[in-house]
Amino acid sequence: MLRTHNCGELRFNDVNKHVTLCGWVQKVRDKGGMIWIDLRDRYGITQLVFDESKTPKEIVDVVRSLGREYVIQTSGTVLERYAKNDNIPTGSIEIDVDKIEILNASKVPPFTIEDKTDGGDELRMKYRYLDIRRNPVRKNLELRHQMLQQTRRYMDSQSFLEVETPFLIKSTPEGARDFVVPSRVNQGEFYALPQSPQTFKQLLMVSGIDKYFQIVRCFRDEDLRADRQPEFTQIDCEMSFITREDILNTFEGLIRHLFDQVLKFKLGNIERMSFDHAMKYYGNDKPDTRFEMLLVELNDVAQGKGFKVFDEAELVVGICVEGGAQYSRKQLDALTDYVKRPQIGAKGLIYAKYNEDGTFKSSVDKFYDQEDLRDWAKKNECKTR
Repeated sequence: MLRTHNCGELRFNDVNKHVTLCGWVQKVRDKGGMIWIDLRDRYGITQLVFDESKTPKEIVDVVRSLGREYVIQTSGTVLERYAKNDNIPTGSIEIDVDKIEILNASKVPPFTIEDKTDGGDELRMKYRYLDIRRNPVRKNLELRHQMLQQTRRYMDSQSFLEVETPFLIKSTPEGARDFVVPSRVNQGEFYALPQSPQTFKQLLMVSGIDKYFQIVRCFRDEDLRADRQPEFTQIDCEMSFITREDILNTFEGLIRHLFDQVLKFKLGNIERMSFDHAMKYYGNDKPDTRFEMLLVELNDVAQGKGFKVFDEAELVVGICVEGGAQYSRKQLDALTDYVKRPQIGAKGLIYAKYNEDGTFKSSVDKFYDQEDLRDWAKKNECKTR
């Protein structure tokens, strides 16, 4: 190993040890006579210190040539830090360097490698390998890793068998278009990438594998959604000889296990909700129950008034937005543009303002009078301030 410790490992108990560290230069602070370097790796940051009155000139020259994101190897003695930094785990120590080597030089990065970076989404995606060095991205990868490991432990404890299924398969009819891969051996023939391992799950159940799971990539050639892209990962499971309660208890247990082992949080009661209830009040089969603006059916008060959009609709629903009467036309137009995005797919937005003086203003005033709009407000339990 080129290092004896990582950059997040050393503590006050390590004072006077001689250590070797490797990492990326996060920052150089040259105060004239004293130079400090923050050395970073995935485990944390350690401060290096150079006293020009004691440090050999050749080392100081190397230090002054360093830039952000240079990769270096450094050796030295662990000292108690005079001005401690309680914000980082290694804040009570620093390294008095007696040897330094540049392992790889770096160009000036296109954005700062810090938690609150100055790089926009497009720039960070272009230089993804730099973005992954940032703590928020790295912590997301660590969280995903921990969840996958704990998922496997839990499923194994429940006697599930993890079975890997093929990616190059025969096309099967599902909800989206298949991604296809041309076959080199059989000219003019194509493989399909699986939208989900549905066929293989059924084969496994028939084969007697009564509990199966897989953490699997799925491929669907469909329009983007807010929570899905053309390729995504899902935890795929199948069980035989079971009841509805077996399924609910098994996967409530998985959720509790992940919260407990990964987030160190004891989860309380898990609410159960029927599909019909979720669709009626949230319009979604995986509702966010923190969203308290529940859908209210308006068919009886919105239809039959000559407004073709509502009259031809199977269902008309509304939500009460508290304080929404204060929205400007610009804000309402922005909301309308938002719901027209492909991820949401609405064709437009109808609004009715319940003003403080008790009057109503709507985008469909041509079809609905004040009493009609009052009926809308009553059904949605709207109030003025």
